[in-house]
Amino acid sequence: MRPPAPSLDVIAARNSAAAAVAAAAAAVSAPSGSNPPTVTMTDDSRDSRSSSSTNSPVPADNEESDFFHVANDSQSSLGVVPNLQDMQVTDPECLPTVAALPSEILISIFSRITTPSELLNCMLTCKRWARNVVEILWHRPTCTSWQKHSAICTTLGLERPYFTYTDFVKRINLAALADKVNDGSVMPLAVCTRVERLTLTNCQGLTDSGLIPLVRSNQHLLALDISGDINITESSVFAIAEKCHRLQGLNVSNCKQISNESMIQLAENCRYIKRLKLNDCDQLSDNAVLAFANNCPNILEIDLHQCANIGNEPVTALLAKGQSLRELRLANCDLIDDSAFLSLPSNKIYEHLRILDLTSCTRLTDRAIEKIIDAAPRLRNLVLAKCSNITDAAVYAIAKLSKNLHYVHLGHCRHITDDAVKRLVQSCNRIRYIDLGCCTHLTDESVIQLARLPKLKRIGLVKCSSITDESMYALAGANRHAQNRRNTAGNNSRRHEYHTGSLERVHLSYCTNLTLPSIIKLLNCCPKLTHLSLTGVPAFLREDLEKFCREAPSDFTEHQRAVFCVFSGQGVAGLRQYLNTQPEFAEYHLQHPTLSALRRAVQANQDAAQGQGQGLAAALMADADGFDEADGVDDDDMGDGSEIALDPGAFGANDNHMNGANAVIPPPPPPPTHPISQPLFPPSHPSVVPISPTIGVSFAPMSQDNDAGPTAGSSAAAAGPSTAGQGLFASQNGAGPSTASMQGRIEEDDDSGSS
Repeated sequence: MRPPAPSLDVIAARNSAAAAVAAAAAAVSAPSGSNPPTVTMTDDSRDSRSSSSTNSPVPADNEESDFFHVANDSQSSLGVVPNLQDMQVTDPECLPTVAALPSEILISIFSRITTPSELLNCMLTCKRWARNVVEILWHRPTCTSWQKHSAICTTLGLERPYFTYTDFVKRINLAALADKVNDGSVMPLAVCTRVERLTLTNCQGLTDSGLIPLVRSNQHLLALDISGDINITESSVFAIAEKCHRLQGLNVSNCKQISNESMIQLAENCRYIKRLKLNDCDQLSDNAVLAFANNCPNILEIDLHQCANIGNEPVTALLAKGQSLRELRLANCDLIDDSAFLSLPSNKIYEHLRILDLTSCTRLTDRAIEKIIDAAPRLRNLVLAKCSNITDAAVYAIAKLSKNLHYVHLGHCRHITDDAVKRLVQSCNRIRYIDLGCCTHLTDESVIQLARLPKLKRIGLVKCSSITDESMYALAGANRHAQNRRNTAGNNSRRHEYHTGSLERVHLSYCTNLTLPSIIKLLNCCPKLTHLSLTGVPAFLREDLEKFCREAPSDFTEHQRAVFCVFSGQGVAGLRQYLNTQPEFAEYHLQHPTLSALRRAVQANQDAAQGQGQGLAAALMADADGFDEADGVDDDDMGDGSEIALDPGAFGANDNHMNGANAVIPPPPPPPTHPISQPLFPPSHPSVVPISPTIGVSFAPMSQDNDAGPTAGSSAAAAGPSTAGQGLFASQNGAGPSTASMQGRIEEDDDSGSS
């Protein structure tokens, strides 16, 4: 057996040594000029070369290897043999997983932290986190106190700051300090150069001297709210027109010192305007609004409330030239008449229009409404309050809106009758809000039909003096549904009634025929009810109920205070519990033995008389599970949530903290358990119409409102301040580009129709 061959290194060393010895011997013994000796490989050496330490197959004798022809073995294919130091393994530094995350992931995580103090703690963790958090933290520094305002201004004024804070600020809101803001409060903020949204609502001490430097240093401004800044003049508007060419939202409500010329130049230079509020700017004329109609084709929302000098031509131009107009508010524009709409191009459809407010446009008639419905068939919110000339013909036209109509205000339209309301309910079964205040021709027949609306949330019947308890029982019965319960043997033992009512706000002031039994029934059958107004209703002018009633507004007269009766939020829950637990009201909680039979009989008679029967019931049931939201426009909120504070709209509103829009509604208490021998309703109690089950649909709550007294008229509320958090820095979204949305809402005319 062949012995194992030596390694290549040994062979190379051996051959090199032998060759060197042979060469030296030859040099000594050989005469000069003779040929160099030839080294002859022995058999052993050849055999050794033919093998390796791994017992590889023996190569052929004539096989050549370049290993032996290389004088320096460091240049061979094997290279230098590494030493021990070179053979050591060096691993990268072991880091925690969070430290290995890329900055994009960290920013996404930090942007979801809503507490400024937690963001500050993250910023103080390490330099890398600080670089990723600082822009989020400073994106919207809000000044909720003068101490915080001073700290922010001091930081922005540092000569050599660690971070360039002035580049991080994108939103500034001083509305919380509005009553004391002046030019000196605003000037330190002029060092910011990338502000996109600027809110200076009701800063009456602010003048052009403070606003102009701030505007000139922020050419990327997208939204500006200076509503209520009465000392701002046309000079500021000219500066805005010169520098802020990307402006998309502007609110100059009640800025009466701006001129038509400045607004015209603004419209010509700022062609990206999408949202414009000119409320109470009665000094502006048609030319100013026409400039926006001609130069700003992308306007989405425009509010001309109380612009008394605006006539027909601008209205026609806004509709005809606007490519995507969604909201048009013309409340109290007295000069507008039918021509504003009859002049629109024929056969052109404005399918983007969703909200139209024509409050107190008293010159409009049925012809204008018919044209509006034909031109804008997808209207969702229509306000015709105090359009006293319209009649049933206009309501018949409105009924063509069908499922698109969700919000309709017909207060003070005194010519409307029950027939119009019936037609409206038959065609528009997705109505959420309807106000028929001061429509004195309406009777219980209208309310019985309205009770059939499966998604009705708010109903206004102020001063509809002809309605009686029958209407209340209809509204209550619409929310009652029966369900069989099985006993232990699996048989149907008894029917259980449950309530899934959608009603949230009911306005019944000065409906003097209402009594306690019907209201108690309504309270117990509407678990979502958060507002109930009963001002001027004699049955509720009781001292024991005053503790649940909201405080009357401070400007009410003594007589108005005496009859004021509005229950909101916890007041509704307290009233319900009180009426359910006091023995004197116990007789109203017994079940009427023939109530269901009476309901079925009345319903059958009505369906037969109207010829609708199963058709209407099927339509209501088909719509009860949802509706088409393909257009992505909500009923009451047409904006994207901008922080800019706008006035709540054309109707009086008072954001009373006791109002129930945001209150937690407890379930109705159980009825008393003590035996009662009295009937549930008086002998003259009318029957109630049942309704299909409803499926709740959630909506943004509307602004809260006051219950006006006998002489209190509806009026537009002043633009409220937009607060921005509780800490030094508000919670904010990522510092991406702003859409500059300015939102306006149609508000409820909560019993203000009594004027």
